[in-house]
Amino acid sequence: MSSRTDSWPPADAEPVGPHADAPAPGTQLAEHYAECFGCGHEVESGLHLQSTVADDMSVVSTFTVQKDHQGAPGLAHGGLLACAFDEALGSAVGNLLRRPAVTARLETDFVAPVPVGSTLHIAAKLDGGSGRKTYVSAEGRLDAADGPVALRARALFVTVGVEHFTTHSDPDALDKFRETNAAEAVATEDRGWDVNP
Repeated sequence: MSSRTDSWPPADAEPVGPHADAPAPGTQLAEHYAECFGCGHEVESGLHLQSTVADDMSVVSTFTVQKDHQGAPGLAHGGLLACAFDEALGSAVGNLLRRPAVTARLETDFVAPVPVGSTLHIAAKLDGGSGRKTYVSAEGRLDAADGPVALRARALFVTVGVEHFTTHSDPDALDKFRETNAAEAVATEDRGWDVNP
């Protein structure tokens, strides 16, 4: 980020490209879990992030700031905006690399206020990788893909096995996820037991 002096991605990171089975440009990405606060449709006051793969194989996500997302009167809560970036960055890693990963570090620079009623456009891209580590960054713009920059973020995601989720998750939520994902796998014939952070 602008205030940091360390290089991004670190010097030992190699370039990473999308997996051969990554969704094609123009693909609108499905929610990964109906009860996810970031993208799920069952969370009434959630972000309801909608994501699409861009022509340059980045992932562009949008969400409209609602009254329930306020921190200061009329403005989005900073922690909620960090949450939106975590979801958008995780969507880029999970969908483009086609492997489960979790957030290890998230840094967010708040450049301008984000008012209630505005739509944030978040463009997330893969910056590099090293072993299980994937480095990603994003920029968020107000009300249009070329609108004024409101936030910038970068994150480190770490690839994990499915046992990370089976060991640490609530069994009832995991069962619901499996049922939903199994139905989707039958419908699309290609997802299997897919976990996108």
